[in-house]
Amino acid sequence: MKDGIILPDSEFGKKIGFTSDKFRGYLWKRGDSIYVSMIISKKPCRGNFSKLIENILRLGYKVKVPTPIGIMPLILAKKGFKKTYEYYKELGMVEVWIKEP
Repeated sequence: MKDGIILPDSEFGKKIGFTSDKFRGYLWKRGDSIYVSMIISKKPCRGNFSKLIENILRLGYKVKVPTPIGIMPLILAKKGFKKTYEYYKELGMVEVWIKEP
């Protein structure tokens, strides 16, 4: 899989369970990581986000969630993600939660 955007129902999206019946938004692949940049669950509290994370990790990718808001940091901490920071030339230091396979 090449670096770039991952849309729902794309070939890779289907492989990891990122489908339009479950999510809106997009993911982003960069190197050995999949960034959960902007997604919304269409069916909250049904385990679809957890399954998505598990599928990504099972394929050997890191899962990264930049600048989570609301209750998302609590959810990520509960799922074993660690809070880190990454530097971006355009943005400076950005909070990024990470989970490795």
